[in-house]
Amino acid sequence: MNWSAFISSYIFAFIVLNVMLGLMAYMTYIERKVMAAMQDRVGPNRTGPFGLLQPIADGVKLLAKEDIVPKNADRLVFLIAPLISFVLAPLSAAVIPFGGTITVFGYDVNLYVADINVAVLYVLALGGMGVYGIILGGYASGSRYSLLGALRSAAQVVSYELVLGLSLVGIFILSGSLSLVEILNAQQQPLTLFGGAIQIPNWYILSQPLGFVLFLIAAVAETNRAPFDLPEAETELIGGFHTEYSGFRFSFFFLAEYINMIVVSFMAATLFLGGIDGPIADGVWWLAAKAALFLLFYIWLRTTLPRFRYDQLMGLAWKVLLPLAVINVALTGLIRLWGLGLL
Repeated sequence: MNWSAFISSYIFAFIVLNVMLGLMAYMTYIERKVMAAMQDRVGPNRTGPFGLLQPIADGVKLLAKEDIVPKNADRLVFLIAPLISFVLAPLSAAVIPFGGTITVFGYDVNLYVADINVAVLYVLALGGMGVYGIILGGYASGSRYSLLGALRSAAQVVSYELVLGLSLVGIFILSGSLSLVEILNAQQQPLTLFGGAIQIPNWYILSQPLGFVLFLIAAVAETNRAPFDLPEAETELIGGFHTEYSGFRFSFFFLAEYINMIVVSFMAATLFLGGIDGPIADGVWWLAAKAALFLLFYIWLRTTLPRFRYDQLMGLAWKVLLPLAVINVALTGLIRLWGLGLL
């Protein structure tokens, strides 16, 4: 066994995990400040300079709150369910390439935890498994409202997970791989036009614009964010699947949502926008900037769009997005097969 590679991977995994947890905490602060600016409000400004200590204050508040377990709840499942969602959420970051290989003190260090040949399927599988926490939480609560919210979430994830996967098939056809590292490397080779007179980035948003739009919509629905946050529709279901949760256990569901947002944003930046590729000095800062644009898009949607009705949510997935995803796969496959030189 190459112990130096193992240790470097372990250290990098530790760094990525802690960065994700830090981003998760301060994503709540950033969202509140951006929404306040969009709605002509102030936002958090009382705890620390510019309100920067607000996420810490929120964590202390949730820890201090009473942890209530309903009398009719399945106690063991009720306690475990939030942990399922929270633990699975950051694991997807293990396959995101934050760069290539660098040398530190004479050792080669990969800027990714693992490069597996089915990395995209791994991420999709973790996203699908995360819904088990929501379903079990709603079921174990002993509340009809919570159970209805959990069932909504199951139907929503099944519908939009299918669209999410199909929206990426075009990229798999073009890159010939499901490895995020290989997909990133394929986008770093520029496309040449007019006999080399013009070079443009080989980012898949240019050759897969429909796939990108489908991925963006399905990703928002997959992470239960507005306007697709039907599983926790407060006006209809009191509080959705987490109605009976309080204190720090509620925060596990809440924070898992923000981790999923961050992971999806990094995934979108890697799959469609070339990841670390940039016009000047490729690096992780380009990946971070692109991911930040997607996170801003999440906040903008929540600030401006009203929530869908449930029939509209399901109809959009099965009647509009799924046929478009199939058409995109068919067109990409035909162009690739016939070698028309368009992709």
